[in-house]
Amino acid sequence: MDIQGLDYNTQRERLVLPEYGREIQKMVDHAVQLPTKAERQRCAETIVGIMERMFAQNRENPEYKQKLWDHLALMSNFQLDIDWPYDVSGARQIATKPEPLGYPMTKIPVRHYGNLIFEVFEKLKTMPAGPERDELARVTANQMKQSLLQWSHGSSDDEKVVSDMARFTDGKIQLDLDTFRFEKVSEKELRRRKK
Repeated sequence: MDIQGLDYNTQRERLVLPEYGREIQKMVDHAVQLPTKAERQRCAETIVGIMERMFAQNRENPEYKQKLWDHLALMSNFQLDIDWPYDVSGARQIATKPEPLGYPMTKIPVRHYGNLIFEVFEKLKTMPAGPERDELARVTANQMKQSLLQWSHGSSDDEKVVSDMARFTDGKIQLDLDTFRFEKVSEKELRRRKK
């Protein structure tokens, strides 16, 4: 449907800083077109005053005025020829996108345990037998059980955890289900963790 005079935002020019709205952008575009430097200066100060009133809760921040002038420079695409009260050369950093972070892709044999558990398995393989290794094995087994409960929709098997622990530690950790007891996890706690 094409209605004469009706203008959709999707058809308009994209806003540099949408939080200020299209009217502020129009004011900035108007200020850039003004013929004299005095008029542009007065218009820019008025625009910054309006921007300040829009977000009055931020006035207490000491760098707030600097930020407003930086935003004005960005919205004008640095074409506004005025005497800037602040150095706006750093405003270009606001407009640049950061480099994407590399995501470490490691192969995890069983994804519901997560990468950290497999790092613990590697540590358990090299630790000497003793109370410290036994405690780490106990904590790891309980975490494995909780992960299984969480990702298996509430079902877990103690034998599965013991079997996985032995398999992924190359047989170094052998838990005996006759003596080893898992910590109880209530249904309420399990539901809270899933949220």
